[in-house]
Amino acid sequence: MSLRIGNREFAPPAWGVALAAAGLAVFVSLGYWQLGRAHEKQALFDAFMQGSQDTVDATGLGFDELARYQHVRLRGAYDATRQILLDNMPSVTGRPGFRVLTPFERADGRGWVLVDRGWVPLGATREDLPDVTVGVREREVSGILDVLPIPGMRVGPAAAPGGAEWPRVLLFPTEADVESALGVDVEPRIVLLDAGAADGFERKWRPSLGFGPERHLGYAIQWFAFALVAVVIFIALNLRRVGADPRNPTP
Repeated sequence: MSLRIGNREFAPPAWGVALAAAGLAVFVSLGYWQLGRAHEKQALFDAFMQGSQDTVDATGLGFDELARYQHVRLRGAYDATRQILLDNMPSVTGRPGFRVLTPFERADGRGWVLVDRGWVPLGATREDLPDVTVGVREREVSGILDVLPIPGMRVGPAAAPGGAEWPRVLLFPTEADVESALGVDVEPRIVLLDAGAADGFERKWRPSLGFGPERHLGYAIQWFAFALVAVVIFIALNLRRVGADPRNPTP
């Protein structure tokens, strides 16, 4: 491959072209992958905002019939004797603590759902569990449908050995883990209790994104910038003055 531009010649070796093309393909594909992730997270954020604005009466409905982040209301009663503390759940400011999942028996006879009543801080020791008492009278609750928190990598069982007391501390439990602990089937989605509802703790709900789409856009720009730099370097290394010694190229 050779291209003459005035008194300069662009003549990269074949192996150099292949190497540059491979690197360029990697950088560009990673950039587009990050753009795709940004679009996916923006869609989740839009769904969260849209669902939280429209309330559905969930009486008689299974949660699998509704979209994630749908705002719902339903009647039933809490089971205050068997509550779950989700471990390793920091607050929005990064303080260590738990999220409180309370079983809620639906009045429409469709079984049990977990209501996330919010975040509580860690005690002086891990044995000093928070007071999560709640009344058991029938009531109406409302909130946003979501899924149980999912770890980046699941390591070990959800329950600590010997942890059979209530409230029970679980680390990133699955639906099966929760059903095993409670001894009843539960809805696959949980309800994030409205921030203004009674009998809750700290609640500043947001989509489960890890981080927002803007960071993915930033990563995409970086990968595309790497691709551009790679092209510039490739051209600069292979553009030589005609007649110059290739072992000592002259600018």
